[in-house]
Amino acid sequence: MVKYDYVKTRREDVTQYKENQLPAIKAVLRWVSRFQAGVFRLSKGRLMNTFLGGPVCMVTMTGAKSGKTRRLPLIHVPHGDNKLLVASSGGMPENPAWYYNIKAHPEIRIMADGHEKNYIARQISDEEKAALWPVLLAVYPDFDEYQARTDRNIPVFSCEPGN
Repeated sequence: MVKYDYVKTRREDVTQYKENQLPAIKAVLRWVSRFQAGVFRLSKGRLMNTFLGGPVCMVTMTGAKSGKTRRLPLIHVPHGDNKLLVASSGGMPENPAWYYNIKAHPEIRIMADGHEKNYIARQISDEEKAALWPVLLAVYPDFDEYQARTDRNIPVFSCEPGN
């Protein structure tokens, strides 16, 4: 079991996913994400702009394998001019597919608060993640539970405005 000093939630206090539950959880998340993406885009971010209390943005990226344009709603944490994106996937044992897309193609577009801009995503270091953890939790406290749930070191991206 991996422990991170900055995570205050204890693993024994978190409901663990059972292996046989993972396909159903992923299917529900995929359906909710598609529905939310459609409503968010049609309303230009006026509707369905939160998820479980966290602020949602629409991220447009390029598929790592397909090269196709992908759009999905993600919780984002404003940090100055930057946006922080957390590849938590609710504490699932594997990184979400979008993590690999952004790693392969860090040039992304983010629509948030009615504005759309280009960004360059950079995965932050473990030291930066520890320093930014309180900032992330101030916006979306469940990230602490998600990190406690998994041995995976949940990746965090800092997205800086680009051209």
